[in-house]
Amino acid sequence: MPKRRQGPSGPDRRSLSAAELAVEEVSSSGDPEPSGGAAGAQRRALAPGLHVVATPIGNAADITLRALAVLKAADAILCEDTRVTAKLLAIHGVVRPLIAYHDHNADRVRPGILRRLAEGQALALVSDAGTPLVSDPGYKLLREAIARDVAVHALPGPSSVLAALVLAGLPTDRFYFGGFLPEKHVARRKAIAALGAIDATLVLLEATRRLPEAVADLAAALGPRQAAVAREITKLFEETRRGTLAELALHYAETGAPKGEAVIVVGPPENPAQKASEADIDAALRDRMTTGSLSDAVDAVAETTGARRRDVYARALALKDRI
Repeated sequence: MPKRRQGPSGPDRRSLSAAELAVEEVSSSGDPEPSGGAAGAQRRALAPGLHVVATPIGNAADITLRALAVLKAADAILCEDTRVTAKLLAIHGVVRPLIAYHDHNADRVRPGILRRLAEGQALALVSDAGTPLVSDPGYKLLREAIARDVAVHALPGPSSVLAALVLAGLPTDRFYFGGFLPEKHVARRKAIAALGAIDATLVLLEATRRLPEAVADLAAALGPRQAAVAREITKLFEETRRGTLAELALHYAETGAPKGEAVIVVGPPENPAQKASEADIDAALRDRMTTGSLSDAVDAVAETTGARRRDVYARALALKDRI
């Protein structure tokens, strides 16, 4: 095996493998740890702070070289489910202490994590899949770390939101991520009505057991928009189904809820409504308020014009004594 070329302070960077370069970049932010046995000799220094690490959303090979280097060097890894993260780490030969951090224990565990960060430790934060802080419990930890002047480092990588947006074949120049739709029917319809006024492609997460109902509600509220449902992204049974919302609603009504995890992508309205003028809002309010209550009139006009409810309410109060 040919020997690597040596520079004044070690191997020539041009002869290093990609994985070694990734570890070297991590090490450049501080001095190496003192050797304390085989494990200590293999670990490199990592800048103190909270390292937010994206992990694969299905295919374990999608992890980045930099992510692996940071996970191997961290003092500990914060994760939603230690079993899920342990499985990923085992695949890549990473052995580090794991700390469970999730919705059910966050308030209890967070103070201890913040103490470790204040002591200068380097902690990695991962979610079960994808980029942390996107529909996961890491947000409060990050906010409190920033408030305490803890350094925060982002390691970009897999994201079901961006992957689904690419697969959908819909406009990507402007998009809105709406997270999970509410579970209950009435709340879901109300949330969809609010989303309908947005002139952008919509990206929504949904549990597949609720997919038929969610797509049906989207079709009823948003009309014949183009859409796509991306399911099991990067996994063995990956599927992207495209069509109008009505076509997708019909498909899932006939086939039932599929398995796995899904992302719904809905195209923007083809002819977005122009912003209503104050005169238009006043005219609509006068018409509604002569036949119903002020509150009902405000709700109806806000929904049909896309104007903010508080603005419509202010106009209604100004008109009330003149009607």
